[in-house]
Amino acid sequence: MLRLWYEQPASRWEECVALGNGRLGAMPDGGVLKENITLNDITLWSGGKQDADSPEAAKYLPAIRQLLFEGKNDEAQDLMYKSFVCKGAGSGQGNGAKVPYGSYEVLGNLHLDYNYGVDAVSAKPSKYMREFSLEEAIARTSYTLDGTVYTREYFTSFDTDVLIIRLTADKLKKINIALSIDRPEQFKTALVGDELQMSGQLENGTNGKGMQYITRIKIKSEGGKLTAGKGTLQVKDANAVTIYLAASTDYRNSDFMNQSTKNLASAMRRKYSAAKLAHVQKYQQLFNRAKLSLGSDDKKSLPTDKRLVAFTADSNDPGLAALYYQFGRYLLICSTRPGLLPPNLQGLWANTINTPWNGDYHLNINIQMNHWPLNVTNLPMLNEPFYSLVANIVEPGTKTAKVYYNAEGWVAHVITNVWGYTSPGEHPSWGSFNTGSAWLCQMLWTHYIYTQDKTYLSKIYTILKGSAEFYLATLVKDPDTGWLVTAPSNSPENTFILPSGKMANVCVAPTMDNQLIRALFGYVIQASGELNTDEALRKKLQEAVQKLPPNQIGKDGRLMEWLQEYTEPDPEHRHVSHLWALYPGNEITPEKTPDLAKAARASLEKRGDQGTGWSLAWKINLWARLHDGERAYKTLQRFFRPTSVQGFDMQSGGGTYANLFCAHPPFQIDGNFGTTAGISEMLLQSHNGYVEFLPATPSLWKDGSFSGWCVPGAEVSAVWHNMIVSQVNIYAVADTKLTIKMPAQVSKAEVLQKGKYVPVQTSGDFFNITLKKGETTTIRFQ
Repeated sequence: MLRLWYEQPASRWEECVALGNGRLGAMPDGGVLKENITLNDITLWSGGKQDADSPEAAKYLPAIRQLLFEGKNDEAQDLMYKSFVCKGAGSGQGNGAKVPYGSYEVLGNLHLDYNYGVDAVSAKPSKYMREFSLEEAIARTSYTLDGTVYTREYFTSFDTDVLIIRLTADKLKKINIALSIDRPEQFKTALVGDELQMSGQLENGTNGKGMQYITRIKIKSEGGKLTAGKGTLQVKDANAVTIYLAASTDYRNSDFMNQSTKNLASAMRRKYSAAKLAHVQKYQQLFNRAKLSLGSDDKKSLPTDKRLVAFTADSNDPGLAALYYQFGRYLLICSTRPGLLPPNLQGLWANTINTPWNGDYHLNINIQMNHWPLNVTNLPMLNEPFYSLVANIVEPGTKTAKVYYNAEGWVAHVITNVWGYTSPGEHPSWGSFNTGSAWLCQMLWTHYIYTQDKTYLSKIYTILKGSAEFYLATLVKDPDTGWLVTAPSNSPENTFILPSGKMANVCVAPTMDNQLIRALFGYVIQASGELNTDEALRKKLQEAVQKLPPNQIGKDGRLMEWLQEYTEPDPEHRHVSHLWALYPGNEITPEKTPDLAKAARASLEKRGDQGTGWSLAWKINLWARLHDGERAYKTLQRFFRPTSVQGFDMQSGGGTYANLFCAHPPFQIDGNFGTTAGISEMLLQSHNGYVEFLPATPSLWKDGSFSGWCVPGAEVSAVWHNMIVSQVNIYAVADTKLTIKMPAQVSKAEVLQKGKYVPVQTSGDFFNITLKKGETTTIRFQ
């Protein structure tokens, strides 16, 4: 059974289990006398649409570029601060709840006060357990108090789209509760008959008329008496109680008030057992698509918080990685839904008005990392919200491209939100990064590579094309090298030292830019060929690709992060942006570019084994791509380090909170998703044009199996013992021809054809399998 479990109530939000159904979220703390359940709605944002483009910006671009080409990066950065940033408050320096940029906000807090009819302080509960089932998406709390066993179940229904809480006891008339709801600001509560409501309107940064929301709560009491008054619902002497909470916002939903009413009524018409079963069945349609076993799971008898502590002393706990892999898939399933929004910096879950960094979408890795597990872990249907977010910023991004660069196409800089923000940030040291939009396109393209869906390719082509047209229009010739370069730009959030001794961030053509643009141009070249369109553009891109700066190796053997070999004030910086071409890109590989792979390894060594949570997650994937399973596992062990650090403390190093949320710190969900992707990358790779099993598997994972994992065009399953793959199953999701690398320590492969195994024809260490969509085959290795 895949579960998180604890022997005590949560003492802080980062210890609460996270429930979600793609829109509605809840985090109960399991308190005995008083319980708080933090509520979320993925669409609840302050702020609103705005024009943050600075209208005079483009006229300063030539001067900025000239200063950069003269090596006066610090002066260029100063000029940009005055002329080439957003208009207005921007993101509010990450505190945007009251400015037009806005913030993702907590929906509210549901309070349950329990009365046991005894002195519960002196009559302490026994046999307390708080658990969460990943296989059911249901949380439970149970304990014994004064001889009575109390049980609670909680789930955010994948069926009726409401939060349902069930309170029971093994004796009659033992349920006594008082229920209330609030949030830190901008709310009012009302009782309408036996329905408790909380409603309000958030700030939009201009006239106060921002997003509206509503929550509705009703209770079914079995026995006992239900009363309403003074902003509470109260139940006395009940045998069992079921609480229903519906919520809605007016984000793209003018009928939100009626929608919440309908959801609540629909849920309450069903028996609890039927509602629970329908929820589990619909959830499992997604969750059960992929599985992983890593052999031993004997540490599951430890509570999750104690299991993390034990792992730091003895990392021989393969089951923890398998649990975490599925936890990442669970978080993705539960924090997005087609037709709504992709997971933000905290997925679905937040507990404040101003979520850290506004809980927005950072384009310099975070929103991309949130989707790294999407295809390989077989959740392709969850790509739609990401696609829609990108599609919705093309129009404002087209205006931004014209205003700042006088360029065709579209661009988004380092941050965006649900309102379509595409302007630079408020400081050029980080806000001038503009190849995040190219990275968004890489994620769209990756989804096509996995699905081979030509209809989808036609849909994303104009987005890819518009992004390529922007970079084609803004690349300029470097006077020293003749290369086509980006200017201005920066290597995300990193600083370098100029020969003058001054420090700067803004630069010409950081390595990441060149890698991203080279990849983007390649996608459009391939897509335009497959779609038989834009031949003239294709030729221009083919010519431009040859003129982009190549990856360079510095005198110290490291892959260079900038066009010049600057000194870094922070050699262990959390970002490893110049290694993008190793992962998630595929330009650098040990097989095809061994010298560059060696330089990438040297860069990783210099960065060190520390880092914030998401940085450690990225490093797991990078070490996996270098086929170093032991180093990837060492980084995973570092990532699992239990932490209780709260607030913004990037110097303490990342880790994992007791509820398995990633500690940046504070909580950022990208580390959860990145680590799930990293575990996948250690066991299965396909970026090199062929499928490779166990490419970076640590010795502690000597036995295992996975099923339902994806490679381009197919789902694959594998079984291995003592690090030797014995059998693979392949199911084609499209007409496909797969090249498969012979696994280590095997010399023979047989494929099942018409009920018989026949030897495959190998070429070196490789062989090919051709399948029609819907076909399945089995391969045995000896």
